[in-house]
Amino acid sequence: MNEFLRGIVARLGQNFAPGVLGTQLARLLSNAIAAGLTFLAYYVAWRLLDALLRPTLRRTRLDTTSREFARTVTRFLVLVVGAVAALSELGIGTTSLLASLGVAGITIGLAARETLSNVISGFFIYWDRPFVIGDLVEVEGHYGTVDRITMRSTRIVTPDGKLLAIPNSDVINSTVASYTNFPHLRLDVDVTVGTGEDLERAREILLGLVREDPAFLKEPPPRVVVTALGDYNVTLQLQAWLEDERRHIPRRFELRERVFEALRSAGVDMPTETIRITGPPAPGPPDGGAPVGSPEPA
Repeated sequence: MNEFLRGIVARLGQNFAPGVLGTQLARLLSNAIAAGLTFLAYYVAWRLLDALLRPTLRRTRLDTTSREFARTVTRFLVLVVGAVAALSELGIGTTSLLASLGVAGITIGLAARETLSNVISGFFIYWDRPFVIGDLVEVEGHYGTVDRITMRSTRIVTPDGKLLAIPNSDVINSTVASYTNFPHLRLDVDVTVGTGEDLERAREILLGLVREDPAFLKEPPPRVVVTALGDYNVTLQLQAWLEDERRHIPRRFELRERVFEALRSAGVDMPTETIRITGPPAPGPPDGGAPVGSPEPA
C-alpha cells in the first residue's frame, strides 16, 4: 500500500514539476496565440474579400437582396473555415471532436435546431422571394422596411425607428403582406354621412379630392362605394390608387383630413352614434303640495 501511494506521489511530482508545467503552459500559450492569429487572418481575409466583392457585385445585374445574400453566405463560409483552422492550431481535430461527441453531439444538435431552422428558412426566403431588401412589409403585425436578411433573422425598420429582428422560421410560417411587390397600392378611406344626405353629392365631393391630384392614378379610376348602412348614418369608402405606393402612410393621413374638411365645408352631416343617459323623473308633490325637497314658502 505504501509503495502504491509513493508511486502516485512520484507520478504527480513528475507531472507538476516546474519544468514540466512551464513547458506545457508555453506550448498551450503558443497554440492559443497561433489559433488566434489564424482566425484573425481569416477575418482579415474576409474583410479584404468583402471589399473586393462589393464593387464586383454592384457591377452585376443582381438586385440588392441577391448581393447581400451572396456576401452573407461568403462570410459564413470563410469564418467557419477559419474557426476549423483555429481549432486545428489548438490541437483539436474537428473530425475526432465530432466523433467523440456522440450522444452529446446529438443533444447539441437538437438544442440548435431552431438556429438551423432559421438558417434553412433564410435560404427559402431568398429562393421564394416574398420580399426583397427595401420592401415595405407587414409580418406578424409588424410593419416596416426590410433592412437586411441574415442567416438567422430578417431585420425590419419600423416607421418610428425601431429595428425588429424576426426569426426567419417565423417569417416563413407567417402571412407576409408586401406593400411594394406590385407597382401601385390602393388607399381606402372610410367616412360616415347622415341618412338624410344626398349620397351622389357626397360622392362627387369625395371624388373631386383625388381626380386632379397627381399623387393618385386616373386608371384605375377612383370610386366611392357604400360599405355599411347604420340606423343613424351611412358609411362611404373612398378608394383611390396611389402613384407612389411607398408614401401610402402620409398620403392616407393627408387624404383622411382632406375628406373631413371638404365634407364639413360643404355642410354634409357626419353624425356619430351617441348614447344619452337620463335619470328617473323627480317624484311629484304629495297631496298637491310643493315638490319633495323644495324649500317651504316664507
